[in-house]
Amino acid sequence: MLVIARTVQGAFGALLAPSVLALLTTTFTDPGERGRAFGLYGAIAGAGGALGLLLGGILTSYASWRWTLFVNLAFAAIAIAGALLWLKTDQVTDRDPFDLPGLFLVAGGLFCLVFGFSHAETTSWSDPFTIGFLVAGVVLLATFAYFETRAKYPLLPPRVVRNRTRGGSVLAMLFASVGVFGVFLFLTYYLQGTLGFSPVKTGVAFLPLVVVLAATAQVSNRILLPKFGPKPIVPIGLLISAAALFGLHLVGLHSSYVSHVLPYLIGLGIGFGLSVAPAFSTGTLGLAPQDAGVGSATLNTAQQVGGSIGTSLLNTLAASAATSYLVGRAVTPANLQAALLHSYTTAFLWSSLIFVAGAVVAGLVLQPGGLTSLASDHRITTVDSAFEEPPRIHICRVRVACR
Repeated sequence: MLVIARTVQGAFGALLAPSVLALLTTTFTDPGERGRAFGLYGAIAGAGGALGLLLGGILTSYASWRWTLFVNLAFAAIAIAGALLWLKTDQVTDRDPFDLPGLFLVAGGLFCLVFGFSHAETTSWSDPFTIGFLVAGVVLLATFAYFETRAKYPLLPPRVVRNRTRGGSVLAMLFASVGVFGVFLFLTYYLQGTLGFSPVKTGVAFLPLVVVLAATAQVSNRILLPKFGPKPIVPIGLLISAAALFGLHLVGLHSSYVSHVLPYLIGLGIGFGLSVAPAFSTGTLGLAPQDAGVGSATLNTAQQVGGSIGTSLLNTLAASAATSYLVGRAVTPANLQAALLHSYTTAFLWSSLIFVAGAVVAGLVLQPGGLTSLASDHRITTVDSAFEEPPRIHICRVRVACR
């Protein structure tokens, strides 16, 4: 039942989240308004996990764990009411055929990667099935990338990610999401399993991260991003997150929350606010209205895929670390507790390395320059890309541009 329900939830979530981001992209075109809108969106997206931990802890402690699922109906009702009141239905302009081969290639490739990482947790990295699924995932994704350059109506038009700013933002989101999910998952384990925090206390412990992230997201999108562009801001944010996670990997069995956890949570809030929030804004920068949907979907997919890969990969690495720690040691309660701690700190260390890799990639790929100059370059790119389309669409775009 849970698997089927999660499948349905994921399918409709794949319709919802990119649509929201696409609406922001096409509605807020003024740089000042865009900064405020994406700053708020980035803060909500980054803080949602931490706030969910708090609400989930309260519901689990004082009601039932089932309420952590049931409460979402209330949120959905509020969102539906808002959509019915304020959203308008625009005329459909894109009736291109759906790219089914591309869909099957990318879905199959991503499934094989996530399943391969998860399979390694219960077997080993040298298991033939683990290797086979990981290799199949890489091959399918490489085939998808090649196929999209040849398809007449591609699922992901290359022009959407070929731009350095948009492509770099998508990669930054991918790397950041891998590490972010590791933070919430294993830090929750540490606070409850090692320090003995209750679910409610654990949720409260994450609140400083939420506050700092929300404030930093506004500063980065409204002040820093228009002036400096994403190239210095996003890599610096990823490096700050890496440093905070490296500090978390030094925690012990009896570490204090105030001295050994809180400072690094604040650092993570700053890092996420400087990296994740600007990536949402620049990941869809300069997209033509007809590309806003696919561009938003690509950015959202990077976030979700990063979370899935991060959860499966870090769980596998943590389980391997715990098993290795117990080799040659007696299976006593003290050693089991130490093995669990070692698995958490190993996950924090690998998350830190992932953020460092993301900072390097973002620093190499992202285009330098302020947001105004980048947006101007993107508009030129968008108009030029029209020549890749059929003449009917090209003529329509020229008329809009002349107005």
